[in-house]
Amino acid sequence: MVPELPPLPALTRSEGELVDCYLEVVDLLGRINPCRTTDTYGALRAAQALVTRAAALRDALTTMHLRGETELHHATLARALRVLEGERRSARVTVTPDPNAGPAARP
Repeated sequence: MVPELPPLPALTRSEGELVDCYLEVVDLLGRINPCRTTDTYGALRAAQALVTRAAALRDALTTMHLRGETELHHATLARALRVLEGERRSARVTVTPDPNAGPAARP
């Protein structure tokens, strides 16, 4: 049986769009990350899509600003990102540890 995810916190439509667009950008950056990909064509396609998704992210933030939503409620948005597996998805963006470095060299 699949464990039930916690419910998403209450978000405005703009905040929901911000979270969705942000995660789409993170997913694309993970596909482009040269430490984790072996396929140039897949990385190229992700880079091409990144332009569109980055514009959507900008538009979501612009909409929020124009509607008077001038503050980002980081605790609520962080909870939404956690529910949507933002930590796992953003981990693909990081540089992989050097396999040749000893344990003392790792933070």
